[in-house]
Amino acid sequence: PLIYAGVRTRERRRRAKLAIERVGLGDRMHHRPSELSGGERQRVAIARALVHRPAIVLADEPTGNLDTASSDSIMELIHDLHGDGSTIMVITHDRDVAASLPRQVGLRDGKIEYDNGGAILGGAR
Repeated sequence: PLIYAGVRTRERRRRAKLAIERVGLGDRMHHRPSELSGGERQRVAIARALVHRPAIVLADEPTGNLDTASSDSIMELIHDLHGDGSTIMVITHDRDVAASLPRQVGLRDGKIEYDNGGAILGGAR
């Protein structure tokens, strides 16, 4: 995607390396997808999102197909990224995942059912 954004090769590689290291996969950078676990693949997906330096990251079911240990690892990464200043919106059906986040907004039939009013990930409300 950085090619289409007009980012030069050297800068693309630099950003990709930083993003992969940020999600804890620096030692797996040259592995193929088939050589990565499900949790590692999810970390790569997060790195791909971060490489663009977005104002907000939408994480749709980031732990959906992962075992408990991998899910815990991904949620730890999401909390770390938030702590580093990234704004992250997690969409999930997993109540344990939702409960670990500072703000939950529940939707039912397209309408807000509840909003616990906590701080939005990334800062101001």
